Amino acid sequence: MTTAELHQLAQDIKLWARELGFDQVGITDTDLSIEEPRLQAWLDAGYHGSMDYMARHGMMRARPHELLPGTQRVLSVRMNYLPFEAGFASTLRDPTLGYISRYALGRDYHKVLRNRLKQLGERIEQRCQALFQATDWRPFVDSAPVLERPLAAKAGLGWVGKHSLVLNESAGSFFFLGELLINLPLPLDAPVEKEQCGKCVACINICPTGAIVAPYVVDGRRCISYLTIENDGPIPEEFRPLMGNRIYGCDDCQLICPWNRYADVSPEPDFSPRPNLHRPPLLDLWRWQESEFLKHTEGSPIRRIGYQRWRRNLAVALGNGPANPEVMAALQQALETASPMVAEHIEWALATLTSRQQGENKKTKLLIRCIEKGLSDHA
Repeated sequence: MTTAELHQLAQDIKLWARELGFDQVGITDTDLSIEEPRLQAWLDAGYHGSMDYMARHGMMRARPHELLPGTQRVLSVRMNYLPFEAGFASTLRDPTLGYISRYALGRDYHKVLRNRLKQLGERIEQRCQALFQATDWRPFVDSAPVLERPLAAKAGLGWVGKHSLVLNESAGSFFFLGELLINLPLPLDAPVEKEQCGKCVACINICPTGAIVAPYVVDGRRCISYLTIENDGPIPEEFRPLMGNRIYGCDDCQLICPWNRYADVSPEPDFSPRPNLHRPPLLDLWRWQESEFLKHTEGSPIRRIGYQRWRRNLAVALGNGPANPEVMAALQQALETASPMVAEHIEWALATLTSRQQGENKKTKLLIRCIEKGLSDHA
């Protein structure tokens, strides 16, 4: 394939990607050698927690060409997912509601992006067949050991912010990433000249659990997204009160980021919030049987955590809410048949609510005494 044909193909790929619903695509090579010492340091610090798969493949994450021998280029794509009615603040402010990370309100993005990437690969293959050029390609969406954020930054989709997510000057950070590995020497796109976070540390300061331990470094063991999704055991007690009503993931570091003032709303219907997951009352979710959980989360990324972790997360959120007699009764009733892990979190929630209730009663009694004393003095 001639240089001119490769340049034309690159332009067509970007056009096809837009037609398939991607908001941007960039082309880069496979050299991530600069990331290898950073990845090793992160693993050595144990910041991956129980995510053994992060260490299992070693430095392959920084070597895309080992995943698909012969790979010369990586097509890095992004797709916005911010829904029209995000309901960030109103949900976080109401402790009786469950907050679900905005990326998980609709259909599982893995399926959406992978299907579109497959279609993109097929279009490229058809063009190459017409030019008598053999192609080999493979799509990835969180499905293999790939350092997608450094690849996206290298492909010009943005820069890696201090919260470790990719930021785009005109689109913020509310977007999914995907990759298409291919064996063609397509022309490269230039990365963003420099990161534009400047002196801003808003994401570091806002993190409820202090998970951003240094600029660009996240201790996964402290991150609420890790605690509620990846972590398959008990949530450490020190973090439970800090989780508030966050029951699946966390968006705080993105919500505070000034660049997300420019975040684009996604027109993709697959990412529209499901009614029963958008600002849901915690007590309603708690009353779901496992069959209901499976039904309501069909095709959703939430299903991957399973019913027991879902119940664990809900128990913590209920424990962080008002000391409502109805809530306490529901927790107590569930304790009888709960698994050991869920039972531990229910007991913590009940103890926390009881303590809060007693504290509120003391405040009420003190207030009444003060009012009575003030009235008697006045009389």
